[in-house]
Amino acid sequence: MQIQEVISLLESLASPVLQESYDNAGLLTGTNSWNCSGILVTLDATEEVIKEAVQKNCNLVVTHHPIIFGGLKKINGKNYVERTVITAIKNDVAIYAIHTNLDNVMNGVNGKIADKLGLTERQWLSPKPSTLKKLFTFVPVDQIEKVRGAVFAAGAGHIGNYSETSFQSPGTGTFKAGKGASPFVGKEGERHYEPELKLEVIFPAHLQEKVVQALLDSHPYEEVAYDIIEIANSAGLAGSGLIGILENPQPEGAFLALIKDRFKVPVIRHTKLTGNPVKRVAICGGAGSFLISNALRQGADFYITADVKYHEFFDANGRMVIADIGHFESEQFTVELLHDILKKKYHNFAVLKSDTPTNPVHYYY
Repeated sequence: MQIQEVISLLESLASPVLQESYDNAGLLTGTNSWNCSGILVTLDATEEVIKEAVQKNCNLVVTHHPIIFGGLKKINGKNYVERTVITAIKNDVAIYAIHTNLDNVMNGVNGKIADKLGLTERQWLSPKPSTLKKLFTFVPVDQIEKVRGAVFAAGAGHIGNYSETSFQSPGTGTFKAGKGASPFVGKEGERHYEPELKLEVIFPAHLQEKVVQALLDSHPYEEVAYDIIEIANSAGLAGSGLIGILENPQPEGAFLALIKDRFKVPVIRHTKLTGNPVKRVAICGGAGSFLISNALRQGADFYITADVKYHEFFDANGRMVIADIGHFESEQFTVELLHDILKKKYHNFAVLKSDTPTNPVHYYY
């Protein structure tokens, strides 16, 4: 199979449209038309990981963190980023990063953390707005069900637990077919009046190309009139961080011990314990201090994240416990998540977890 097939699977899980503006997810080296010899999954695509991929005959490395984050002005091997890119290019290894787009889906990075902690009733800490768009189009009355069914099949019309939602209103369309046109109704050179229905449907923004193509393929008109607008309200399709419920509330000390065991961390930096039982737990893999206020606002007893700065610990204000478990440690299960998804789809294909340690942080204890 070609590398593009793997990319399509990953992007169906977490569309690049959902990545943050500062991010650089996607295919970083290589070509999507290459035949894939094997897949190596890692949290970080370092030079050592690329060499491991070559040794294991894997020409596609699927990584969470993009090795190319900012612009590269020179590629001469003077730092680890340049050396990694050079090694990948010399050995025809494609690097595909699935980063904040995987953070921003419910079953992504934070969903995996929630699984490890057994959290239920999960909700976003910060829902992502403008993930929906609305399509307006105009269809002859006797063709409406064909067009409606096609855009539904392409993924339009979902609102929460409801599917196939739409709105229609009647009207009259006019047009004059020019020379060389092949009108579905009417005659060349004559103004035509056609009873039409205005059809409105919403759809996830990342499905726009698919929905529009379904409209064009199913619509009878030679030239299809349609409008697409962005919807500012949040639909719960994507967001940052999660908050959930522990089925069995625990004392804070016992919960810290649980975190230490589940995440195999040697040390946890945390704020002063409040003395309250832990029931509502907020999580954000990686650098999550930007969500401290959200966790407080939603009544979290504990907030598990990483990369919290000294003064940011004060923001807990005695109302919850902030636990910084380390960036790598918080996201380590992303490798397991991606490996399992790829292995389930390609069970007769080489999908491997990297054995190369990539955590740049070490502890003396």
